[in-house]
Amino acid sequence: QVQLTESGGGLVQAGDSLTLTCAVSGTVVSSHAVGWYRQAPGKERELIAGITWSLGHTYYADSVKGRFTISRQNVENMVYLQMNSLKPDDTAVYYCAEGAGLATLILGKSLNAWGQGTQVTVST
Repeated sequence: QVQLTESGGGLVQAGDSLTLTCAVSGTVVSSHAVGWYRQAPGKERELIAGITWSLGHTYYADSVKGRFTISRQNVENMVYLQMNSLKPDDTAVYYCAEGAGLATLILGKSLNAWGQGTQVTVST
């Protein structure tokens, strides 16, 4: 059974960078994917980035494309989200989740595991 633990959130200023880490315990099926979601107060949870475990194919939401980079270290079972040029609109709780592939992450349903979330706050 896969378990996920996020870390790295915090309070930063607009324009700053931050890297989130998702520590993965258990065995991820090679065809599966891990994604980063976020949920801001009063808004629905959205997938912002995903990466397939074996081949490293990626997906980015338009809102973060060009600013955020997702990567994984399979040996260390870590998934990272490098966030650059942060904006106040990026303020949210960030979660990582594991599912059967990028399409599953995009649908946001039938996911196998979720982390507890880490708060990112971007001030002006």
